[in-house]
Amino acid sequence: MGALVLGLDVPVGAQKQPNFIFMVSDDQGWDGLSVQMHDAISGSKSDFYQTPNLEKLAQQGMRFSAAYSPSPVCSPTRCSLQTGKSPAQNRWTKASPILTAADGRKLIPPMHGRNLSNGEMTIAEMLKRVGYTTAHYGKWHLGGGGPGNHGYDVHDGNTGNRDAARHVDPNPVDIFGMSRRANAFMEENTEAGKPFFIQLSYYALHYPRNALESTRQAYLNRPRGRVHRNVNRAAITEDLDTGVGMIMDQVEKLGIGDHTYLIYMSDNGAVGGGLGVLRGSKGSLWEGGIRVPLIIQGPGIEPNTVCHERVVGVDLFPTLCELGGVSQPLPAGIEGGSIASLLSGGSGAVARPREELVFHFPHYQSEDNGPHSAIILGDYKLIKFYETDDVRLYDLANDIGEQNDLSKDMGEEAMRLRERLEQYLVSVDAQLPVPNPNYGPGKSSDFNGDGQIDFVDFLEFARAYGSEETRFDLDNSGRVDFADFLRFVQDFGSSGN
Repeated sequence: MGALVLGLDVPVGAQKQPNFIFMVSDDQGWDGLSVQMHDAISGSKSDFYQTPNLEKLAQQGMRFSAAYSPSPVCSPTRCSLQTGKSPAQNRWTKASPILTAADGRKLIPPMHGRNLSNGEMTIAEMLKRVGYTTAHYGKWHLGGGGPGNHGYDVHDGNTGNRDAARHVDPNPVDIFGMSRRANAFMEENTEAGKPFFIQLSYYALHYPRNALESTRQAYLNRPRGRVHRNVNRAAITEDLDTGVGMIMDQVEKLGIGDHTYLIYMSDNGAVGGGLGVLRGSKGSLWEGGIRVPLIIQGPGIEPNTVCHERVVGVDLFPTLCELGGVSQPLPAGIEGGSIASLLSGGSGAVARPREELVFHFPHYQSEDNGPHSAIILGDYKLIKFYETDDVRLYDLANDIGEQNDLSKDMGEEAMRLRERLEQYLVSVDAQLPVPNPNYGPGKSSDFNGDGQIDFVDFLEFARAYGSEETRFDLDNSGRVDFADFLRFVQDFGSSGN
């Protein structure tokens, strides 16, 4: 796309444009910092992890109590951050391989993107139009030939999670290497008087066992929390915080803090979960899967402030364009709205092309959910589950933990939100799951007929595994195989009726 850019729209006095440093963590939950993300909810920070540099960033800037990642998993969020469009519109809604008709589930999830299209205008390409130098360090995970094909002047290549595995103590998952490379880029462009945009897509919190041994030892000697107890995850979290501190120190050393925005955000919720304030985790559209930490420090931002307006990752594209001086129209289909007014102390809902926030995850990842979509409008959130066609409705203002389903008591509101959700999905031509013709709902996993699918049934299933016994061939594929095992696992513990 960069080759199609015609000319530059550079404001007079280019270095008056702010610099942008966008730091993205991986699989870090809303309560995964020692920063309290909501000033009235004590459980919105970790009871074990220590992140002193992010505490400092929050004290010097603004934290957002209701920030959302575009997706509950990695690649779709990263694609949305580049394009300003939702995963549904991008047709990139999953990070890992999809299930097929042979996998024994009721629905077949849609195919999804694997390469960022050259036809998409990225945030880097937009900023280059107004004179920015751009860099991307760390996890790309979007294929498409890598960051260099999408507007980034300097980058680490077409990277993914595996590129982090080899980096161990003293450079766990390349945290410190990435920060050093970014610091060198900062210094070079500051000396040249060029505005810059850096995206640091940290691999952490992947491969937590790669954390510094000294950090691990420190946590072994600390009392564990009720919610957070894992020493390796605590250690890699603090190592990541140290990497963030390296960036903050360089900004201060170079004297560019008065015209540099530092943005910190996670790509989705934490792995696991269930003990904290929020329900759900990575791979689900419960709040625990999509509500994430977001902290922004920069010129015009009142220190130590909290914003309670709902913001989502796609809002950053138009925000950086506005702050960076882009005067040309944004690309067609941008779904975010600028939050620049919120950063300067304004209030009120973000002005987006559509009022509602929609999250679309038509895939199997969490056994409890299956394919589902969600919509937030005002304080109400509705989740639609495609296997059962059921919906659930929650009042997030009074039930952030999503424990009290209001769909029966507020049927009209539930119907209204369901219709808005379905209209949105049609408007962006979203891909939906379809019925699996090989699914055999008439067959029961209660092989001994005692009304309960339990360990006795498992023993019978294990005996038949690999055979062609039709009673155990739950997906009618002609053989008792792994797909039937997945179906049995899904049914295990339920009634045989």
